[in-house]
Amino acid sequence: MNDGDDSLRSIRLNKLGALEALGVDPYPYEFARSDEAADLGRRHAALPAGAETGERVRVAGRIRAIRNSGLFLDLHDASGKIQIFCHRDGLDPQGLAILKLLDIGDLIGVEGVVRRTPRGELTVNAARLAVLAKTLRPLPEKYHGLADVELRYRQRYLDLIMNPESRATLRRRSLVVAALRSQLLPRCFLEVETPMLHAIPGGASAKPFITHHNALDIDLYLRIAPELHLKRLLVGGLADKVFEINRCFRNEGLSPRHNPEFTSLELYEAYVDYRAMMRLAEELITAAAQAVRGSLRIEYGGAALDLSPPWPRRSMAELVEEATGIDFLKLDAPAARDAANALAANTSDRPLGDEAGWGHALELAFALRVEDRLIQPVHVTGFPRDISPLAKADRNDPRLAERFETYIYGWELANAFSELTDPRDQAARFEAQMRARAAGDEEAQPFDEDYVAALEYGLPPCGGLGIGIDRLVMLLTDSPSIRDVIAFPTLRPR
Repeated sequence: MNDGDDSLRSIRLNKLGALEALGVDPYPYEFARSDEAADLGRRHAALPAGAETGERVRVAGRIRAIRNSGLFLDLHDASGKIQIFCHRDGLDPQGLAILKLLDIGDLIGVEGVVRRTPRGELTVNAARLAVLAKTLRPLPEKYHGLADVELRYRQRYLDLIMNPESRATLRRRSLVVAALRSQLLPRCFLEVETPMLHAIPGGASAKPFITHHNALDIDLYLRIAPELHLKRLLVGGLADKVFEINRCFRNEGLSPRHNPEFTSLELYEAYVDYRAMMRLAEELITAAAQAVRGSLRIEYGGAALDLSPPWPRRSMAELVEEATGIDFLKLDAPAARDAANALAANTSDRPLGDEAGWGHALELAFALRVEDRLIQPVHVTGFPRDISPLAKADRNDPRLAERFETYIYGWELANAFSELTDPRDQAARFEAQMRARAAGDEEAQPFDEDYVAALEYGLPPCGGLGIGIDRLVMLLTDSPSIRDVIAFPTLRPR
């Protein structure tokens, strides 16, 4: 705190002492309120200006404005604002004494009669005041005090107090999660929980966080994906449809679309393939859009987006050929590497080495020339098999996998496979990943022997789908940064 803040805190500490001298507990245990501000607004919407109801209510909230030397207070609760009228004719001596010791930011309870002022403001005539939390620090100045975006993220509680837009965004996040769950439960999906601490980090290509378990004296890894445990549940026959709304952790850099700790929906359905997952992805995302925006025509970053299904299906190789004129399907691995490296010239991307496969070359070309141009919703199919170690090979081209990613506004929002169920093929894929790790790829997946053993007991044909909830909320709230939609994003300590 600066000297000015110290001075203001000292003044408030003196007021705190004065309240205690009056016999007032400035941090009481409870306050039984009868209504929220929005309840009163709805109930008395037709109350004419100048009328009094005779209804006695108890409301509580934070003081956001004090006017006319305390005659009027603006009281904000989670639902909205109600005006409080504090007149000496209505308050007892203790109430008047409390009123003189209140500051903007204090949490108070008010008991009184509801009326509408001659100017039309719904108001509670205070008969009793109760201090619920005496604040010792002043709120930021209304218009300029929280202009520092990083301060908003570091002190999210202040951001939520001061910015209704931030509260609305995080409430819409809750609507998105509820909409996804409400779509899955009636379809007989079973919601499950899988471990966050893994002995082997798997289920995605990512660098994990490492921790240590003292009693067992072993290193463990924070979950990078729940995939392998969820599919073990299908092997065990717990249900034919399972899902988890889960927290995952990846030890990667920060960006407007990346936070090391994030939330995703991951689900698996037996006896279907990735085509069923395409339809389900559309249904889930559009349900979330309807819940939050009430429409499938939305704007993000000034771009008009139409989420009306069905969405186009386009292969990665087809899109790359459209953008570059290069048909990677006609190239072998060395030629594909040369073509991708030529596209990467004069960019910040590192060139591919001789160990990189054909699929890595196609993937790089896609990232360089296609990905950020996919503004309207599209399912990108035909992912290379060598970058899809958990997906079945394409039925018609063994270089490819039965995998798609859904893109909107240049972002990947969903990822889905026809899941690999052959334990022999899975073991061979893990071995290829281990060779990549030995060659320096820190994100390659380790060999999970127990998962292969589970497959040897039989995993039914199934489709799997993952949806990034943070990015979906960004899209549906027109938020420019992932930090806007995570209540407490990861930040470098000061």
